[in-house]
Amino acid sequence: MLLTVPVLLFSDEHGSSADFGGGFFSSTCFQLCGQHISADIMSIASADMDLNQLEAFLTAQTKKQGGITSDQAAVIAKFWKNHRTQIHESLINQSRWDNVLKNMNWRVDLKSQLRHIDQINTPVAIVEMELGKNGQESEFLCLEFDEAKVSQMLKKLSEIEESMTLLTQTT
Repeated sequence: MLLTVPVLLFSDEHGSSADFGGGFFSSTCFQLCGQHISADIMSIASADMDLNQLEAFLTAQTKKQGGITSDQAAVIAKFWKNHRTQIHESLINQSRWDNVLKNMNWRVDLKSQLRHIDQINTPVAIVEMELGKNGQESEFLCLEFDEAKVSQMLKKLSEIEESMTLLTQTT
C-alpha cells in the first residue's frame, strides 16, 4: 500500500508513477511515515487544497496525537506545491467515465452546388470535434450547421454557461 500512493495520485500516460521531486519523496520516507502520511496526501489531493488550506491542515496534523512531524509536514508541503496541478489533472482524468472533447476545429464554407438554386452561396459552418479518453485512440465527429442551427446552438451554449455560472458563484 505504501508505494501505491504515487500511482493512485497520478501517473503519466504510460502508467509509470511520477517522480516525487527528484527523489525528495523516496520509498524510505514512505516506509518510515507509514499509512498515516498516505492518508494525509490522499486527503489533501481529494480536497485539492490551496496553500493556505494545506498549511492549516498540516499544522493540525502535527499537533494531533500520533500525527506527523514537522519534517514530514515540510516534505508533504513541498511535494504538494510541486505536483498539485499534475495530481489534480490525473484525478480528474481518472474520474471521467465517458469520452471528452479533446479538440475542436471549425470553418465557414459557402455552398456552391445544390439542387435548388436559392441555396447556392449560403454559408455553412463545418465543425470537427475530436472525442476520446486520454491514452486511447480518438474518434472524430464532423457536423454541418446552417445559420439557424448555429444560432440555436449558441443559444443553448449560452444557457449552459448561465447555469454553470449560477452553480459556481459563491454566495
